[in-house]
Amino acid sequence: MSNAYFRVEEPKNEPYLSYAPGTPEREALKEELSRLKGEVLEIPAIIDGKEVWTDRVEEVVMPHNHGHVLGRVHLCGEKEVKMAIESSLRAQREWADLPWEERAAVFLRAADMVTGPYRYTMNAATMLAQSKTPYQSEIEAVGELADFLRFNAWYLAKIMGDQPHSPDGIWNRVEYRPLEGFVFAVSPFNFTAIAGNLPSAPAMCGNVALWKPSLEAVYSNYFFMKILMEAGLPDG
Repeated sequence: MSNAYFRVEEPKNEPYLSYAPGTPEREALKEELSRLKGEVLEIPAIIDGKEVWTDRVEEVVMPHNHGHVLGRVHLCGEKEVKMAIESSLRAQREWADLPWEERAAVFLRAADMVTGPYRYTMNAATMLAQSKTPYQSEIEAVGELADFLRFNAWYLAKIMGDQPHSPDGIWNRVEYRPLEGFVFAVSPFNFTAIAGNLPSAPAMCGNVALWKPSLEAVYSNYFFMKILMEAGLPDG
């Protein structure tokens, strides 16, 4: 049980790196671009925290170089969709019962991972699979995505602390509960940040979400999903 009211400090927007010639971030990004270009990533579905491989496979190619295959994504069919729905609903009660600050902590950790050890991976994946420049990727796949996660936690704390007026002799209280069922998050092809935010925002509020990335963005989205799992997002 929670025996305290937890406050989330108002976040600051993530500062952007310039990637100007001669900067250390430019060299680090070039190394990560070379690493990702040199391998073909197998991208499974993630269901109940487990990798699910299917025989329906699509290649992920660079939009600016269709001959370069970045990865192979294993597509879900009716069987896998039912598995995902069932696993999310099994996890629903335990996730909803988790104190809001514990849920928020998962996504705050993910934000620090996006802007820290996985910064160049998120940028390189978005540049290669969505044809963005270093600056275009930096401001959204890193900066905007981290801002979404941090500001969402701050706004959630404000929502939880917002209670109605109580006149004399009456104690009005509001308790928030998540939606019934699951949230189906169908994310766009062009923004890694928006793709990551669509399932994350409802999940932070105690909902379970099924994330269906765009085929054109599934490459970068998969890296973010792995970050969420490493940050402590439970199976389901």
